[in-house]
Amino acid sequence: VQLQASGGGLVQAGGSLRLSCAASGRTFSSYSMGWFRQAPGKEREFVAAVSWRGGSTYYAESVKGRFTISRDNAKNTVYLQMNSLKPEDTAIYYCAADRTRYIPGEYWGQGTLVTVSS
Repeated sequence: VQLQASGGGLVQAGGSLRLSCAASGRTFSSYSMGWFRQAPGKEREFVAAVSWRGGSTYYAESVKGRFTISRDNAKNTVYLQMNSLKPEDTAIYYCAADRTRYIPGEYWGQGTLVTVSS
């Protein structure tokens, strides 16, 4: 599967952004999907995941209550709605897919940059 992330940009603290990740292929519902991020000088970290049919979600503590992951299997797309953004959310955000694991890591998109100004 090929993944194409989009929706990043520059936003002020307290603002919102919605990231999208479009997947190729006809078996999108066979993959768990998720988002990770990597800030400058830091390791990549998990942000959120959604199960194969979207019935369950899981979040990192740092984004819980502010970010919402969702998926539209008819559109082969996973979303990350980010509200109440903070400067520490600044990072490159990557989407990922996996055929077997709930926290995905088998396939990766190219990343989209989110910059939150204070």
